[in-house]
Order: sequence, then C-alpha cells, then structure tokens
Amino acid sequence: MTVFIIRRLLQSVMVLLVMSLLVFIGVHAIGNPIDVLISPDADQLERARTIAAFGLDKPLWQQYFIFIRNALSGDMGRSFAFSTPALALIFERMPATLELAVFAIMIAIGLGIPLGLWAGLRPSGLAGKTIMAVSILGFSLPTFWVGLMLILVFAVQLGWLPSSGRGATQLLLGVPVSFLSWDGLRHLLLPASNLALFNIALVIRLTRAGAQEALLQDYVRFARAKGLSNLRIVGVHVLKNILIPIVTVIALQFGSIIAFAIVTESVFAWPGMGKLIIDSIRVLDRPVIVAYLMLIVLLFIVINLMVDVVYSILDPRVRLSGASA
Repeated sequence: MTVFIIRRLLQSVMVLLVMSLLVFIGVHAIGNPIDVLISPDADQLERARTIAAFGLDKPLWQQYFIFIRNALSGDMGRSFAFSTPALALIFERMPATLELAVFAIMIAIGLGIPLGLWAGLRPSGLAGKTIMAVSILGFSLPTFWVGLMLILVFAVQLGWLPSSGRGATQLLLGVPVSFLSWDGLRHLLLPASNLALFNIALVIRLTRAGAQEALLQDYVRFARAKGLSNLRIVGVHVLKNILIPIVTVIALQFGSIIAFAIVTESVFAWPGMGKLIIDSIRVLDRPVIVAYLMLIVLLFIVINLMVDVVYSILDPRVRLSGASA
C-alpha cells in the first residue's frame, strides 16, 4: 500500500508539471488582458507601467518559471482584476461549490442506486421500464434548460423555492455552509437537483446493468440454493459486487461537478468557483484562471488515488499494483 501510494504521488507530480505547462501556454494564448484592464485612453507610459506591474513584459518562458517558483511556495499569483491572491479568491468561493457538489452527489446516490436496482431486478415490469425511460431524459436534456425550467416551475409559478443566491449561511468549523439553515437549504435544493439530474440517470443505468449481470453469476445461484432471502442476496452479494464501477463513476463525476458547475452556478447565481471563473475569463484574469485549472487537475489526481484505495477495500481481489498499471 505504501509503495503504491508513493509511486502514485511521484506520477502525480509529473502530471502536475505537464498540465501546468499546458495550462499556462493555453491561457496565455487566448488574449491580452491589458486590452481589457487598461482604458483605451491610457497613454503609452501608463500602459508600459501596468504591463511591468503585472509581469507581462517578460518572455513567456520566464513568466512560466516564475509561476512555478512561486507555486512551490503556495503563491499562484495575484488577480489582475481584484489585486488579491488568486488562491484566496478561489478558496473563498470553494465552500459554496463543494457544498453544491456534495448535495448533488448525495441526491444521485440516494435516488440512482435504489431505482437502478429496482429496474435491474424487475426489467420487464412497468416500474422498471418507466425508470429507464425517465433516465433517458437525464442524458438528453441540457443542464441550462433544466435549470431554467426548475426556476420557472418551483420559483416563479409555485413560489416554493428561491430562484437564485445561496441564502443564509452558518459557520461549520469556520467554513460558511448553507444546509444548517432552512433558508440556505431552500436555496440549495434547486441547483443541487439540477446538477444531480445527469448523474441520477448515469447511476441508474450503471446499477441496472451491474445488477442484471450479477444476478447471472454463480455466487448468486449458490446464495439462492442456500436459502438466503432476496433482501440479503441483493443487499450483500449483488450490491457489493456492483459497487466498484459505480464508485469509480461517482468519484469522477464528483470531480466533474466541481469542475463544470459553471452553467448551474451561472443560471442560479450561485456564488461558487464556477461563477468566479466565468467572471475571470471575461476580463482575462490569468492568475485566477491558471490557479483554478491547476486546482481542478489536483482534484482529479486525488480522486483517482482515492478510488484505487477504495477498490481494494470493496474487493480484496483487486491488487493495487494492478490498478497502478
């Protein structure tokens, strides 16, 4: 276990270095922030002074090595637009995005696995066919349209839930969270449901396929021959063996929700990292964009490592050395 983790950490460092180079070059190729941040009426002296203050007067390779040197000490640069450390801006918005992602995944797990098992155990029944038909909508409907429809129905027409914002927050271990207050929970429900829709459909189809395959295996037949109840067979033998692919997908989708919650956060005016990155792209705030993308890369690396460890816990037959290969 220790050797595997050390090997993966070394691989992660190499991935981070390669991705930092790609991200840095890609972000610096999309435009010149000086054209956005400086007034067109500024004279050449003021323009040159601003360019030097942002460090944009140096060659690109030199800017990259300065970025790497500063990043090793935890400094990802200062925002051009806000004149504050880029990481501080991101960490300020991160709790809102993490809270949204956690609730979306909880909804997907809480609905997707039971519905998928039901559809897998009774594929010919009306309920099973209905579940699979409805799950197609989760893949087909665009996120922004679903978000607008949720606002139209539950906020505008019915007036049950608020349409935007995060609502009241309370501190939990020094971190502001919404779910500890009724107002915050009401604000959280619509955007979390919008993010969860695609993942519910994905978990349903994965669980259904895994359950149907597991029911044909010899260990299930043997369990039935021993006289075990259907509840024990499904809850212990079937569910445990289909959790590995489900855990993989859920973990990667959790990272994807955090990385690509931009649309939902924009539709519901949720003050998370997605809205911050949209605002930063509009003004070409390079330090914030690069810091955000590097945090997302690091997030996926950590998630992949955790998934490999969970593999060994769910199924001892899975060798970590094989997973690393």
